[in-house]
Amino acid sequence: MKQKSYRFRFYPNKTQKKLLTQYFGAKRFVWNTCLAWRSNFYKENKESVTGVDYSRELTWLKKFEPYSWLKEIPSSIATQCLRDQDKAFKKFFKEKETGYPKFKSRHRQQSIRFQMDQRVVMNNYRAGSLLKIPGLGKVKITWSRNPIGIPKMVTVSLDTAGRYFVSMGIEEAIQTKPPVEKTAGIDLGTLTSMTLSDGYEVPNPRHLLKRKYQLKKLQQRLARQQKDSNRRTKTRVRIGKLHARIADCRREYCHQVTTKIINENQVIVLEDLNVKGMTASSKGNKEKPGKMVKQKSGLNRSILDVSFGEIARQLEYKADWYGRTLIKVDRYYPSSKLCSTPGCDYKADKMPLKIREWTCPQCQAVHDRDINAAINIKNEGLRSIAPAGMKGLQLRDSASEGVYSMTVSPRNYDQPNSCQERL
Repeated sequence: MKQKSYRFRFYPNKTQKKLLTQYFGAKRFVWNTCLAWRSNFYKENKESVTGVDYSRELTWLKKFEPYSWLKEIPSSIATQCLRDQDKAFKKFFKEKETGYPKFKSRHRQQSIRFQMDQRVVMNNYRAGSLLKIPGLGKVKITWSRNPIGIPKMVTVSLDTAGRYFVSMGIEEAIQTKPPVEKTAGIDLGTLTSMTLSDGYEVPNPRHLLKRKYQLKKLQQRLARQQKDSNRRTKTRVRIGKLHARIADCRREYCHQVTTKIINENQVIVLEDLNVKGMTASSKGNKEKPGKMVKQKSGLNRSILDVSFGEIARQLEYKADWYGRTLIKVDRYYPSSKLCSTPGCDYKADKMPLKIREWTCPQCQAVHDRDINAAINIKNEGLRSIAPAGMKGLQLRDSASEGVYSMTVSPRNYDQPNSCQERL
């Protein structure tokens, strides 16, 4: 059984839109007041409080006339909101890079979560035809798929383009795909988003670059318009729709590419890239050691546009779903500097990004930079899971008659090669 998420677009009527506006506002109120209360309480008393403590304060607050409107809001909205804030604080104290929780804004994406009563859920939910949400009633959904299972939570969201979505997580039994006799090493890049070890190159569609000029004009128009004016609101909605279009195209592209790779390969080897480290340099300075210094904005934009992290995330969970093997190679492995010719142990001292093809001075083999890196990543991934002391590697699957084999030999990359010794 695997946890599978579904996201459908739905179209609320006028009454439901009005209720959702109230629910979104109530969630923002609970989040912001709780965040301010927790911050002030810690400053004054040097003690930490939780969302459970504020839940008692919220019950007391409902007794006053100015806040009596909170009684009309489904209790699950406030409960789930406080749980989310507790998770945000736990993540902040555990991982300092996540940042302190911020206040919610009405101009950002809105979302609320409803808890489905499992005692009457069969009367309120039928996959592909019916969904009744507590406090909203029956909602009109575009069912693009029919989930198998019953949801326990339903999330309703409103994006900056004005579109409403319903998301739900359901436990399903996912059938694994039949084994195939193929192994692939993947080198991620910006010129081509992915290069496989067999020479196949996945082109980079550059979704943001295609709409960069249009986005620039709209943002310039927004900067010149008066705040809180109707025209500024319309321009802001247009910008939100354009960003939503870019995000949809990028998401669809990532799903198509990763699904194709999962279907055609049994073992997939990928670099364990640090996307944050690629978009920000850690050189720092003497006054403030460790300060992050931004690289060129064009390179940052290209790296984020190609979605390295999203591609790796989708490959990871799809491999777990469909019975594939995903191997991650260490991010410091010099895949581009090594010669992939069998028996050659040459390693270049430097390999700038501008070099797309190079000739090995030891074996005279001509390498394409990305294909050579993909082959080295594949060999290193297979070598990492090989038993100690074995030069060859054989991967077997009990459900398949095929044998996946590749001969690799261990190499010591710290020692100078014969070409370097001659120099």
